[in-house]
Amino acid sequence: MADTPLKVIFAGTPDFAAQHLQALIESEHQLIAVYTQPDRPAGRGKKLAPSPVKQLALSAGVPLFQPASLKSDEAQTELAALDADVMIVVAYGLILPLAVLSAPRLGCLNVHGSILPRWRGAAPIQRAIEAGDKVSGVTIMQMDEGLDTGDMLLVAETPIEATTSSADLYQSLAQLGPKALLATLDQLSAGTAIAHPQDNNLASYAHKIDKAEAEINWSAAAIDIDRKIRAFNPAPICFTWLNGERFKIHAATPIDLDPKADTKPPGTILVNDRQQLLVACGSGALALTKLQVPGKKAMSLAEFSNGYAQLCPIGSRLGDKPDAAANNSNASDSPPPQNATSHKNGAQSA
Repeated sequence: MADTPLKVIFAGTPDFAAQHLQALIESEHQLIAVYTQPDRPAGRGKKLAPSPVKQLALSAGVPLFQPASLKSDEAQTELAALDADVMIVVAYGLILPLAVLSAPRLGCLNVHGSILPRWRGAAPIQRAIEAGDKVSGVTIMQMDEGLDTGDMLLVAETPIEATTSSADLYQSLAQLGPKALLATLDQLSAGTAIAHPQDNNLASYAHKIDKAEAEINWSAAAIDIDRKIRAFNPAPICFTWLNGERFKIHAATPIDLDPKADTKPPGTILVNDRQQLLVACGSGALALTKLQVPGKKAMSLAEFSNGYAQLCPIGSRLGDKPDAAANNSNASDSPPPQNATSHKNGAQSA
């Protein structure tokens, strides 16, 4: 419980941020303003759509600001005039210049989705799973002009299990973050908050996800491919090629193979029945459990087996790109072989 409620500005945009905003609305602290990005085109009609944070702010009757940038003197003067004690930034997406970072009495705090200094940057959730980390969490950080380099006020942890996807971890952090944030605000109000500097020697950078990274390299170890599949779910979703078409893999399970067994080239379909769709990897094999063929929704193995099992005959291979498929089909007049186939800061943004 806060000794003295703080006057708070909140800045955020997506649903993850909205869940933190909801906690602030329900807290004892005084929410004096909400900042979110301008409405963006969305959907098939590309109509302007409000962010989840905007929708929540409007429903709660909180003053709302949507500047395209915080770099102008006008925007900075407007924010400073609010005379806030602290500004909370959660997945806002705009750079915060020094003038903004220093405007509130207690500065700006960021809710970052990793245990800093590990995974500074844009895609901490995905990179933690991809790297095989056993634990993740949120860090409540005092923002400075660096890239997620500010002092840490509070860290809350959560395990990463062998089946955890980015969607799963996102939900865990969305529940963990608001509690950690409110605890930090109460400490600031009571004057008991302690800032701990980060060890820069332990820092790693979570690069923004490039869609091209989602293509599966079957020569990698099955355990590494499984991590990437989980890391890139729900977006951008890992893919391979099936008969020259993009074939998405939503979920899979790594399987150890007998090293004495006859090995097949990576990408080869080893088993295809109602119990298992097994693909050879550089090390081990991957049992595909949720798939998506072109033009269809994601489906379970049972659903795939009922209507599409013929696409992956045993001995065929996943991974042939469209140009390779075309070359195969043009090689002769004979039938083609069954070769189946995550912050950029000048100052600080979050």
